[in-house]
Amino acid sequence: MSEKDAMDQEEIYSKVLRAGRRTYFFDVRSTKAGDYYLTITESKKFTHDDGSFHYKKHKIYLYKEDFSAFRENVEEMMDYIISEKGSEVISERHQKDFKKEEEPSMNGQVKTSDSFTDVSFDDI
Repeated sequence: MSEKDAMDQEEIYSKVLRAGRRTYFFDVRSTKAGDYYLTITESKKFTHDDGSFHYKKHKIYLYKEDFSAFRENVEEMMDYIISEKGSEVISERHQKDFKKEEEPSMNGQVKTSDSFTDVSFDDI
């Protein structure tokens, strides 16, 4: 059996979730013994200054014996987040037009988080 045939036999069922720069792949695969397990892959696209790009991928393998505990933990964490912060997305950084807020400094000048403070070593 060729490597491609083995790969085709291993992939049973797949679903894709696109979420901004991230894509999540949910794949049911088969073990050599013929049992099934789940892989969850996060793929995130990074663009370089020259316009080229690359993807970083992270993968989780989840086996049937862990499904129940995994589901309980994920549901508990999601319920906690929703109960504490609601379901509205409040992170402005996820918006395409996000700009850092400028903070007023003590002397009335506008200071951004990228600003530096002049320090005279004579003061130390």
